[in-house]
Amino acid sequence: MGFRRNTLWMRLFAGAMALVPMGLLAASGEGALPKLDYTRFVLPNGLTVVVHEDHKAPVVAVGIWYHIGSADEPAGKTGFAHLFEHLMFSGSEHHPGTYFQPFEQVGATNMNGTTWFDRTNYFETVPTTALDMALWMESDRMGHLLGAIGQKELDTQRGVVQNEKRQGENRPYGRVDQNILSNTLPANHPYAHDTIGSMKDLNAASLADVKGWFHANYGAANTTLVLSGDITPAQARSEAERYFGDIPAGPPVARQQPWITPLAGDRHGIQHDHVAQPRIIRTWVVPQLGTRPAIDLDLATTILGGGRTSRLYQRLVYQDHLVDDVSASISPFALASQVQIQADVKKGVDPARVEAVIEEVIKAFLREGPTADELARAKIQMRANTIRQLDDVTQQGFFLAEGQVYRHDPEAFRKDLQQAMATTPADLKQAAADWLGKGSYTLQVLPATATQNLAAEDAAVRPLPAAAGRPAAIQPAKAAYRTTASTVDRSKGVPVVSQFPGLHFPKVERARLSNGIQVILAARHAIPVTDVQLLFNAGYAADHGGRLGTAAFTSRMMSESTQKRDSVAVIEAEQRLGAQINFGVGLDMSNASLSALNDQLQASLDLLSEMVLQPAFKAGDMQRVRGQWLANIAQQKTEPMSMALRTLPPLLYGTDHAYGVPFTGSGTEASIQSLQPADLVAFQQHWLRPDNVTILVSGDTSLAKIVPALDKAFGHWQAPAGPVPVKSLSTVAAQPVPRVFLIDRPDAPQSVVMAGLLAPSTLAPNNLALKVANDAFGGTFTSRINMNLRENKRWAYGAFSILINAIGQRPLLFYAPVQSDKTAPSITEVLHEAQGVIGAHPLTEAEVEKIKDNDIRSLPGAYQTADAVLDALSGNVMYHRPDDYVTTLAQHLQAVHQPQAQAAIEEMVHPQALTWVIVGDLKQIEAPVRALNLGKVEVLDADGKPVQTSKP
Repeated sequence: MGFRRNTLWMRLFAGAMALVPMGLLAASGEGALPKLDYTRFVLPNGLTVVVHEDHKAPVVAVGIWYHIGSADEPAGKTGFAHLFEHLMFSGSEHHPGTYFQPFEQVGATNMNGTTWFDRTNYFETVPTTALDMALWMESDRMGHLLGAIGQKELDTQRGVVQNEKRQGENRPYGRVDQNILSNTLPANHPYAHDTIGSMKDLNAASLADVKGWFHANYGAANTTLVLSGDITPAQARSEAERYFGDIPAGPPVARQQPWITPLAGDRHGIQHDHVAQPRIIRTWVVPQLGTRPAIDLDLATTILGGGRTSRLYQRLVYQDHLVDDVSASISPFALASQVQIQADVKKGVDPARVEAVIEEVIKAFLREGPTADELARAKIQMRANTIRQLDDVTQQGFFLAEGQVYRHDPEAFRKDLQQAMATTPADLKQAAADWLGKGSYTLQVLPATATQNLAAEDAAVRPLPAAAGRPAAIQPAKAAYRTTASTVDRSKGVPVVSQFPGLHFPKVERARLSNGIQVILAARHAIPVTDVQLLFNAGYAADHGGRLGTAAFTSRMMSESTQKRDSVAVIEAEQRLGAQINFGVGLDMSNASLSALNDQLQASLDLLSEMVLQPAFKAGDMQRVRGQWLANIAQQKTEPMSMALRTLPPLLYGTDHAYGVPFTGSGTEASIQSLQPADLVAFQQHWLRPDNVTILVSGDTSLAKIVPALDKAFGHWQAPAGPVPVKSLSTVAAQPVPRVFLIDRPDAPQSVVMAGLLAPSTLAPNNLALKVANDAFGGTFTSRINMNLRENKRWAYGAFSILINAIGQRPLLFYAPVQSDKTAPSITEVLHEAQGVIGAHPLTEAEVEKIKDNDIRSLPGAYQTADAVLDALSGNVMYHRPDDYVTTLAQHLQAVHQPQAQAAIEEMVHPQALTWVIVGDLKQIEAPVRALNLGKVEVLDADGKPVQTSKP
């Protein structure tokens, strides 16, 4: 819950081509475009309803989009739209208390709310039988909110939002947004301030402001309700009228008008931060979403900076070796858009040199335009991810809602794609010349020195002066809205959901290739795409006894050159096939995955086979990737969460244990520096071999189709001599006394408090009891830790316990990013909760039943996509589960009761054995933490090594 960038456009236009989904496209074939059939109607009170039917799973995605965002905030009220979004989760007049509780009881998935410049939205996916409950809840806070909002609720959410702001700004490069807006837009532009707002304005928000905002903007006529999934238009109309028909339209909301204000010339700025390397961010102001220039510029940025084959990457990374990464993208919004180029400068390189090369590449592009091949591949990528997103009912709702709210056209996304497919190289060249030839703002973010005052630097940023020519907001046309009588008796409270649909999980089938490799298939025929995963028993734990990071580095290098193609040719082949190939590593497993369109399946499998069986591990590629890898490690050592995840595991397990490694998987600088091609070859041959792999398949296929295709690609693969290596996962004794480790992050507005224990393996017979117990204690929004530190104390944006799956003893982590001045009190509260749950405040039956209900009832929503089905197959293989594990999960969860959950939490939680790692500003936190007398306190550096200190 909180503000976030509107990433739908980026999701829309990223990825590789897929074939068109059955029932969602106008036609099949190469040029087919996605089409979401929908029904739209308007209630007498002005509420717009958009409905899409998709009956593949018994769930409905519910979305409420209010056409109001931070662009509509008056002066002195920055951040108010987002603050109000949080208040909408504080309860309503007929349901006081947290909004999440009824949804957790019915197994809602994908539940959240977000705010951006032009809208505020709320969404959840619920079992079909819980639709009435969801609509009751949404309509109750829409029509009956203010009686439940008082000063306490306002103060609580104000504190939560301010900690969300601190958490964002505590990340490396986390303070750039307002700097860029202030230097690219006139002070009177609706987008001139960041969505989360300023601390000053958040502190000034009053109850009168809350009531005024609600009355002015949250009426029915300013709202779109989108329903996608297992529902019909007739049902949607009946339900919408019943629950929303009596809500007043509200006053007309003036619509901000597009205002494109490109800079007259180039501007430059410098910002300092606690970062590992300089970052250059160059920004242009360009036309709004849905316009021809915005569509063309999306294609142009893909060609300029959309991955390894892009012009900027080729020049700055491959040719000149000046940066570790570079990208270009467009962020289109309703009133104006941003084109942005971002480059992470190599250590020791002059940022001015990078800026000059970026300018050279842009000028060449403006002069020459794109090649036909570049444009064709960009179009493929633009079309592809749209299609893949349509497998998810939640994303279907997002597509339809964005089109309706911003452009009064639920199918606007398809029209944009049609326009893009018709774009020519000349069109693209003209759009780039028209807009990337205008003025831009280049911000250099440089590593800060110990003496620099970052807050003062931010305060010294002066926004551009106000500009003439801002178009006046336009009032909507007058309409005679009216309410209709409701039959809902809200005094009875939230509708009780007593029945729930069963899980529709595909049949699991098995076969073997000619060389004995096992194939496991769960077919899902929603879209004509086949997903394949090669799952190896390897992972970070396979680094044990060798160089840390070898597993992950080998995996990364396997996406580079093969013995037949260089690294650029590999990516180009993926793009032309419409394939997506990725390599991943976890604690216990490594994998190679493919998402292929069915009419290119064999060629895509052949490419995957080439990358898995014939990686080249070329010295030149290795040198380039090593430099990027080392830069990433350096970045991790400036990011608080990564710092904790690098440091805590070796303390929990010991450095001689297979799990005693940085959980980032990236190893150490020394280990990565020492890696040679022979090390990668050895890892591949020892671990990534046909007698150590299972092939998992999900999607629109059958055993009769997929097995011959897989056999052609992998059936000739023969195992090397010698047995598969065996990982050593020794048992580690619990710590006898608590330990506290502090890591300094100067000027941090927050501290990351992390504490760890060792819990039983995921393979443990009582695994489900362990999961239920942890979720009740700290694994959900309404669990004890989060309700304490977020909702009651207002010290954190979120605080949780995390039980990480592992074949050996697994880590149980308590995680709380808290405001710096509450670091020691927050530690006390976490410890108090840990002591209480195994002592005076054991888990209650209600807490356990709540988690069980949520887990069981969320199953239909959790497995509605092919990706989710594939994940389930992976879990079955990793943890030796039967094929019917998912379909029998509900009955096994039902067998967990309070005694079993309490026994599990007592098996896991041992307060006296806690190892604490706290990352924060030592000037603020060290003395208060030491005063807690938890145990021995040591100060570590970012490498986890002791720092000499005079303090006891």
